[in-house]
Amino acid sequence: MSKILLIEDNQDVRENTAEILELARYEVTTAENGKVGVEVALQEKPDLIICDIMMPVLDGYGVLHLLSKNKDTASIPFIFLTAKSEKSDYRKGMELGADDYITKPFDETQLLNAIEVRLRKAEKLKQNFGQDLNGVTDFIETASQHINLRLTEKAREVQKYRKKSILFEEGHRPLFLYFLVSGKVKTFKSNTDGKELITQIYTSGDFIGYTPILEETFYKDSAEVLEDAELMLIPREDFLKLIGTDQQVARQFIKLLTKNVVIHEDKLINLAYNSVRKRVANGLLEVLQKYRTNSTEVPPLSISREDLAQVVGTATESLIRTLSDFKSEKLIEIHNGTITLMDEGKLEHMVN
Repeated sequence: MSKILLIEDNQDVRENTAEILELARYEVTTAENGKVGVEVALQEKPDLIICDIMMPVLDGYGVLHLLSKNKDTASIPFIFLTAKSEKSDYRKGMELGADDYITKPFDETQLLNAIEVRLRKAEKLKQNFGQDLNGVTDFIETASQHINLRLTEKAREVQKYRKKSILFEEGHRPLFLYFLVSGKVKTFKSNTDGKELITQIYTSGDFIGYTPILEETFYKDSAEVLEDAELMLIPREDFLKLIGTDQQVARQFIKLLTKNVVIHEDKLINLAYNSVRKRVANGLLEVLQKYRTNSTEVPPLSISREDLAQVVGTATESLIRTLSDFKSEKLIEIHNGTITLMDEGKLEHMVN
């Protein structure tokens, strides 16, 4: 049974509306003014809030403002129920983040339909979306419907890129958020000597290039396709609309975006403090996770020595010497340029 919080200062309206909702089999909690309403919302965490605008102590706009600032209540569907019917009032409420706006006197069916629609949309958005093309497509469709957003035609366009293709370059303005459907992509920085340091390797299920969009800055590195890839291109404007219009949508999108956020921090610590031997072991394990499709498989790693050296953050010559040592110690095998990890446990022990 869904829980609804009704905030209304008029006792007759409050009691009559609560009765309608209870007959529709909703669990109803009431509050007689905005201040009490905020306190109840924070304590009860209702599934939906219906709130009058003109109230003593704290008006409906203030209620919505306060609840939208709290992470526990920001995504609760919010419906204004009020006698104020001016367009400016409606616009103010929607700009603050209200999901719907119903004017008094209202039709019972109109109210119940609005509640049902908002609860259904909110529930659909709570589902776990897969970290693949279908999951991301489903999320974008569900989110855009949730906030009545019309996306551009290119919002879910999937394009194919050949190995060595450049997606974007350091210093350029971001135009798209990239979702990697298949293949692998590296991001890297180049120094004045032309040497590259790989900052990240991306594989299927990863988003690429969202940080400069959110920070409204330029790319801090470049991106190159490591092996033939398919990428979904989400225009910058659509991405910003999706995360900037509704907090529930934003939170779900951020969950999808940041699944590998810790990797950057760990890699920087690894680069600063660990020996070349330890860093090579860690680099091999990191690349293995990108190539691995199940928990037990140990696939051969088809990566050039130059690219692996950039992952590790060392000279190619130092990498080759270390790989040779690992081969002698039977930690790895090298065949036709590919590397196979023979003793994953010892490499992990070396890192830890």
